[in-house]
Amino acid sequence: MNPPVSDQITKKSGSNLALALVLLPKDRRAAMTALYAYCRQVDDIADEDSVSIDRRAGELRRWREETRRACEGFDPELPVIKELKPYIERYRLPFRLFDELIAGVEMDLVTVRYPDQVALDEYCYRVASVVGLLSIEIFGYRDPGCREYADALGKALQMTNILRDVGNDAQRGRIYVPLADLKAHGVTEAEILEGKDSDRFQGLARAIDRRARDYFEKARRMLPPADRDAMISAELMGAVYWQLLLKLERASFPVLAAKPLRLSRGRKIGMVLSALIRWKLGLGVTTYG
Repeated sequence: MNPPVSDQITKKSGSNLALALVLLPKDRRAAMTALYAYCRQVDDIADEDSVSIDRRAGELRRWREETRRACEGFDPELPVIKELKPYIERYRLPFRLFDELIAGVEMDLVTVRYPDQVALDEYCYRVASVVGLLSIEIFGYRDPGCREYADALGKALQMTNILRDVGNDAQRGRIYVPLADLKAHGVTEAEILEGKDSDRFQGLARAIDRRARDYFEKARRMLPPADRDAMISAELMGAVYWQLLLKLERASFPVLAAKPLRLSRGRKIGMVLSALIRWKLGLGVTTYG
């Protein structure tokens, strides 16, 4: 018997999130696996540059309508949404958040520049914070303040991704670093697209790094004490991305290369084990911000 489609997608991805899920109880881990597979699929649709924009937009519209059906209690046709539907019902995952997520990946079809951080924050909220807001419903929380934590941590992770992936995104003609920041540091779009490092670019990278750090600090402050245990997987994700940010800093932001810098799998597995030990000893997992 073949494993669920969601399991196959999650295992194949090698994602940091997939690694963090091992700390969850079995039922919540299954729900998060289904949610991750859903997010992975809609993101992959938007990123498939070999397919026309119209066709990708049409496919995302189909996912939106299938998701709406699932959230309204009807049976969807798409396999991943079929597997997610029981968890949508169990954890009362709202359609409005899935709608925001799809709106976020739709932005990638047409938006290749962001004028300022306000515009970029909207994108980060949709593609990252929303995933956090859906996830905490599955993790279970008691304090409504946990939603602000999820928002801040999602933006911290996404800003780290944006910094790490400057060169990789440039290969596809995309610049996520706000144009206002480029202008403030005297860096041109052409320099980003051509991968030209300079003291000016290093200043720009440090500014984006500080912004990511600010979001990490906010997430650390906003996590309600009552929800620390429930957020163990989210906290581990924060710790992994924090270490990635520190690695970028130590290496003087080698982010203009086409191949992004990553943490080794061994390092990440070590962090999972360390987080588990800290959690069992009641020391908490937070090691960022």
